[in-house]
Amino acid sequence: MRSSTFNSLTAWAHRSMISLEEHEQKRAALINADRALRIDHPKSPHIRPLEDRGDKLVRRIRAEEAVEVWGVEHDAILHPYPGMEFLVGKDIIIKTQLFKILRNMPKGALLHVHLELTVDAHFLIRLALPHTSIHIRSPEVITSANMSSVVPEIKPLDPDFEAEASSLTDPDYIPGSWIPLHRARELFDQGLGSSQGFDIWITSHMVITANAAYVTHNNHRIWDKFHSSAHLRMGLVYYIPIWEQYIRLFLEDIIADGVMYAEARINFSPKFMIGPDGKENVPHIEWLRAFKRVVDDVKSEKDDFFDAKIIYTVIRNCDTEELRAHLQDCLAMKKAFPDLIVGFDLVGHEPTLKPLREYIEPLLQFKELQKQESVCIPYIFHAGETCGDGTPDDENLYDAILLETKRIGHGFSLVKHPKLMQMCREQRIALEVCPISNEVLRLTGSMIMHPLPILLNNGVPVALSSDDPALFQNKGLSYDFFQVLVASEVNGLLTLSHLARDSITYSMLGDAEKGSLMQRWEDRWVKFLGELVA
Repeated sequence: MRSSTFNSLTAWAHRSMISLEEHEQKRAALINADRALRIDHPKSPHIRPLEDRGDKLVRRIRAEEAVEVWGVEHDAILHPYPGMEFLVGKDIIIKTQLFKILRNMPKGALLHVHLELTVDAHFLIRLALPHTSIHIRSPEVITSANMSSVVPEIKPLDPDFEAEASSLTDPDYIPGSWIPLHRARELFDQGLGSSQGFDIWITSHMVITANAAYVTHNNHRIWDKFHSSAHLRMGLVYYIPIWEQYIRLFLEDIIADGVMYAEARINFSPKFMIGPDGKENVPHIEWLRAFKRVVDDVKSEKDDFFDAKIIYTVIRNCDTEELRAHLQDCLAMKKAFPDLIVGFDLVGHEPTLKPLREYIEPLLQFKELQKQESVCIPYIFHAGETCGDGTPDDENLYDAILLETKRIGHGFSLVKHPKLMQMCREQRIALEVCPISNEVLRLTGSMIMHPLPILLNNGVPVALSSDDPALFQNKGLSYDFFQVLVASEVNGLLTLSHLARDSITYSMLGDAEKGSLMQRWEDRWVKFLGELVA
């Protein structure tokens, strides 16, 4: 009896092992099928053994830091976790070994960045202070009670303009009176921190702080803060004596972070930039000449920098006739600098500004005009930067694709449209995904909730981008790469490498240029892996 029972149990255990083995095989096959469309699905990757070692090392470090770094409490940061709100978690991120590794990783191309919002606020003020014609004014006397709420205005004026006041903190200051920027800094009240207090005050209004993003403006009102911060910078960025220095700082920042090529969006909605005489009289063609001079200089100086191009952008609040004028201007700029202008875009807060649908006629006409002029200026539209579903801003995706956009800026709501995801995959329309921008601007609560994994799992091409790094304090691309890596157990170093490759593949460079840049990236990638696993 005992022998019979034992034999039965042995047979049952054997069958169970076979059944368990079959389940594991089916499970592995199902996971493999589920992830078959991903860019990092095994397909004979480059330098396979070395990449495998690097990927396993990074995964091990990520797992260790999830416990040792993110699993413990930090001063002033309650309950931290990987992929948490960036502006809160940044101080932890910069201390991690994983971030230090990613800082050294070659990133490829930066395809979505607004040039006016790239250079750190502190550096921008340093650029401005030597220019005595740059002035500042405030709607109120600055006090300790209103420092965080009163936003000043900065603007270059005529060099012969006589100052109307001496200090923004003087009780006798008349609101709206202009003061030279350097003097306002020198005479800032000692009780408010003197010149250092001035720097802290002015730069705090040029960025989106954690308090603004997650407390005071934690909804659609975050765009109010966005616009006020951006507007404060414009008086300095669109000043021709600063313009070239500004461009150089932007390029040096991205090069230091491993970016080898950039397609920068420049807002050409203002017809003129402010000249040395304080007048708005510097035409668009001069903006481009300066840009090209700086890019050519940097290319000659730095072997690890490939090039930078421009996507001509316009704020989507103009009427159709104004848009036609901008399109004509874009065409003229393209003819003047055929290798510099690589696309056209309409930008701005989609839920409150005009949808693409209102501009269809001039946009279609512009495509025909290009054929007549034997010129190619691809559309690279912002679309779907919204949580909406069926709203005009969400439906911008339909019009962007019908207008044959080469890439989609953000496309946050694309995951709500299975047919459009399929079209992007099949037509190779890449999404310029800006993870930190989407989170800070409250489209998502944290990186863990971001729809990027849905895009990757559906085989939609993606190029990670930084959008407005000066406002979000995420200079370069390392922070965005970090957030994507730590918020997913599926993503690894191999995923990031393929995203970097795709940023080159879906750039507007010609095939020969892409091949050259890709080879230079691969060489740096091999060197990076060798140093990582050594």
